[in-house]
Amino acid sequence: MVEDNSHAGQGPVVLDIGGEIGALLIAMPAGLIGSEIEARPMAGLALTTHSHGHGHSHSHGSLVHVGVLERSCDGAVHHTAVFGELPDGSYELYVRPDGPVQLTATVRGGTVTSERWPGS
Repeated sequence: MVEDNSHAGQGPVVLDIGGEIGALLIAMPAGLIGSEIEARPMAGLALTTHSHGHGHSHSHGSLVHVGVLERSCDGAVHHTAVFGELPDGSYELYVRPDGPVQLTATVRGGTVTSERWPGS
């Protein structure tokens, strides 16, 4: 039996932040819906945690990636990638599996960092 989870990622995002763990919210262009965005730590930061903030995030080795999803909030549609749990540090972000780096972001523990992807 194949289970359909077509509503995964369409509800609220759960952020697990505090201490040295923060979150990253990226406004994305609509054309990237369904793409996977990967966060690669810069400057030797070891990424040991991973996010489960929206039902579609994975960790492979030491890199975390999340899906670009369409979400509704306050009557408006937003296209986002949300990393709900990232250690303090700076990250290079790109479309998986090996797209060029499109954005860098610095995450601080206990806070939510907001960024815009180029073209959004």
